[in-house]
Amino acid sequence: MLKRLSALAASLALSFSCTATQAATVLRVSAIPDEAPTELQRKFAPLGAYLEQQLDMKVEFVPVSDYAAVVEALAADRLDMAWLGGFTFVQTRLKTGNAIPLVQREQDEKFTSKYITANPAVKSLQDLKGKTFAFGSVSSTSGSLMPRYFMQKDGINPEQFFSRVAYSGAHDATVAWVQAGKVDGGVLNASVWDKLVAAGKVDTSKVVVLGTTPPFYDYNWTVRGNLDPVLVKKIEAAFLALDPAKPADKAILDLQAATRFIPTKAENYQGIEDAARAAGLLK
Repeated sequence: MLKRLSALAASLALSFSCTATQAATVLRVSAIPDEAPTELQRKFAPLGAYLEQQLDMKVEFVPVSDYAAVVEALAADRLDMAWLGGFTFVQTRLKTGNAIPLVQREQDEKFTSKYITANPAVKSLQDLKGKTFAFGSVSSTSGSLMPRYFMQKDGINPEQFFSRVAYSGAHDATVAWVQAGKVDGGVLNASVWDKLVAAGKVDTSKVVVLGTTPPFYDYNWTVRGNLDPVLVKKIEAAFLALDPAKPADKAILDLQAATRFIPTKAENYQGIEDAARAAGLLK
């Protein structure tokens, strides 16, 4: 019996050692699924390779099914770092108590969303009264929370103003719904809109911008609060070192729709937390 217990203890110790080693040698990274999974993987691949080089460790991208899964994975230490929207960061910070927002793109200090339509009779947001409308994911900062917040400030209660409110699940899906006439109008983050237009994936003779929201803080790269502080500093330094004057770095930044990365802090997202509480999305 003692031999068996000793063998079991040795096995558990070895298992723990392997897990600890993996945690120390593999940086597990994910992102909120605000675009198609293949697009998220494509955007991350060069950045992941760059981080592996800078950190001298393996970097693994872990896809998730929905926004809530990112929050849960960070809280359970199944992820080390994730690309979060402002609202998802607030949820993560409240759930973990210590998640650290490291860096954001320069434009994330003043991010905006675009209202769009393909209905030729619609010339303004007010013209969508009584018509159908799509947000992105219910947990999306730029695809749902902040546009809804600004609508409410203008006296528009979406569930009463529109004949039907739907959630497409992702920014590119919202554009597809609007372009196909599945809904009369929708809202998505300005960065994805610009990218889709530049790539020729939107028929701008049909789909037009009705308006733009006021600016707000949005996306950031967040690490779990109990990650090795030395590694955290290395990750931050790697992002801040990306230089648009260097062709290889510019290619990485372009895929992230970034001119450069800058430091950020939790206090920047207080406005989003306030908006979420006003919308009844936080308790």
